[in-house]
Amino acid sequence: MSTATAVEGAAAAKGGKKKLIILLAAVLLLVLAGGGATVFVLKKKAQAQAEADEEGEAAQAPAGAKRDPKAVPIFVALDSFTVNLADREADRYAQIGISLELDDTKVGDQIKAFMPAIRNNILMVLSHKRAADLMDRSGKEKLAQEVQQETERAIGFEAGKKNAGPRPIRAVHFSNFIIQ
Repeated sequence: MSTATAVEGAAAAKGGKKKLIILLAAVLLLVLAGGGATVFVLKKKAQAQAEADEEGEAAQAPAGAKRDPKAVPIFVALDSFTVNLADREADRYAQIGISLELDDTKVGDQIKAFMPAIRNNILMVLSHKRAADLMDRSGKEKLAQEVQQETERAIGFEAGKKNAGPRPIRAVHFSNFIIQ
């Protein structure tokens, strides 16, 4: 009898281990499925947000701001700017080459006609910058926006006006950027 009881006890122990393994596998499967569903939902939400942001930017862009892929862009290269920076702890200077991307050749002629005022406005912006302001990408992007605004202001375009129309300068590009 004692032999039969020992055999039954061993069979029950093996069945208990099997049930435990199956239970753990089921729990693990549920956790993985829940994690996968969470990742899926978060990715969908992020994609929807990105699409909404793109639509919002497109709606904010002026009507004439869409690029024609066949149109050749017009660039006006400005003479290089060399300016002392506003750093107080050391004498620092910047040498910056700028090119303006335009939509229209008429704007290019306007820029050439107003070049002294444009150079003055850009030099004023540059001379108030510190080297630390210009070192990272965001500083350069902010400088490009300020150069665009000051150039447009010099040719008589005011971005804040209600009926100002599309901006005459599409982009500001740096051809060289040296800070010492």
